[in-house]
Amino acid sequence: MHLAVLFPGTRGTSVRDDPGAGSQIEFAAFEHLARTAERGLFDFLLLADELRPREHGDHVHDPDAAGGPEPLTVLNALSTVTRHLGLAAEAGTSHTEPFEIARGFATLDHLSGGRAAWSAVASSDAAGDQNFRRGGHLERPEHYVRAAESVAAARQLWDSWTPDGTPRPFAHRGRYFDIAGEFILPRSPQGHPVVMARTGGTDEGREFAASSADVLLTRHRPSDAGGALRTDLGRRLARYGRDPDDLKVMPAATVVLGDTAAEAHERSAEIRRRQVSPRAALRTLERVWGVDLSGYDPDGPLPLVDPVPHPRSGRGPHGDGVATAEKWRALAQERGLSIRQTVIETSARHSFVGTPGEAAAGMESLVARGAADGFVLVPHLVPGGLDEFVDRVVPLLRERGAFRTAYEGATLRSHLGLDAPVWKG
Repeated sequence: MHLAVLFPGTRGTSVRDDPGAGSQIEFAAFEHLARTAERGLFDFLLLADELRPREHGDHVHDPDAAGGPEPLTVLNALSTVTRHLGLAAEAGTSHTEPFEIARGFATLDHLSGGRAAWSAVASSDAAGDQNFRRGGHLERPEHYVRAAESVAAARQLWDSWTPDGTPRPFAHRGRYFDIAGEFILPRSPQGHPVVMARTGGTDEGREFAASSADVLLTRHRPSDAGGALRTDLGRRLARYGRDPDDLKVMPAATVVLGDTAAEAHERSAEIRRRQVSPRAALRTLERVWGVDLSGYDPDGPLPLVDPVPHPRSGRGPHGDGVATAEKWRALAQERGLSIRQTVIETSARHSFVGTPGEAAAGMESLVARGAADGFVLVPHLVPGGLDEFVDRVVPLLRERGAFRTAYEGATLRSHLGLDAPVWKG
């Protein structure tokens, strides 16, 4: 089983009003989570690339505005306080150049001794793109086309130095990039940093992962990550001459523990309630309705006004607003739910809820039957949200023979069981 952790940052899973919640930007918070992950023998720590505050319309989701340091800078610092843990960062391909990305991740791979990974994000965030000079906005599937070319160009740059340390000129001519010159860094310890792709399950995202990635980070619930997805990915990988084992599938997962199953479910309900603040409930509803609902009581009933068709800017999580509003109204009426209760009820459930033994058994079962190669844990607290899992679940996974008892190699590729890339000079 492979295990990783996402630093939750300003994402909606964070519980900011918990007494244990710490800073999203102080180095000590990143260091604590990284050291805990390494103590648990995790494969890697992943940092998201936050390009703007979470918002809807003119409303920033306070207190989420502060948080989002540049990921590579943080990971380079973390390389000095860890020895084995893989260090992964998102970097968008819609507004960056292959040379910048290749240089940044090759630098991290050198400084960390071969532990770098690039999560190549094919951004569809129109508002985030406004922060960059290029301007404009790539719609699907164009941003995936650019992402695939960006990865191919970066690999060409990494291969422009021979394994014996001889630099060679490079040239890339493509749809989005026309570059030529000399790369400034020799081949890094892994040959290429590990490349990851993130997708919610679109055809374009799966094709990008099959053609370009070593690891697929999926938003599917862990129990849904196998079956049809695995079969579909297998067909796609074959078209590129790749085997199913060439692409590790790691869904995001949330874990809530208790001494008893009842206690764990009670904790889960409380965490889900606190993850949806009154303000966040209204903002979520606005993304569905497409209108300003700031005057509504989050503890009152859903609006009687009809939603505006197609209200979203591309960021919202709930699909067509009209259809979603109809479902939510039916649910609220049937169960007598307020606005906030409805948002809580329709938000994602925690992946594993139970005793440490139940969590370990559930995770082992999914990996054993091929539903996933492992999991990217998303804790609800920074910086201590991983401590309980490492202390109570990881030992049980080891006892079951489902997880390593020591790091066996020095690089992230060795942790993940990935072959070294063949040099293409």
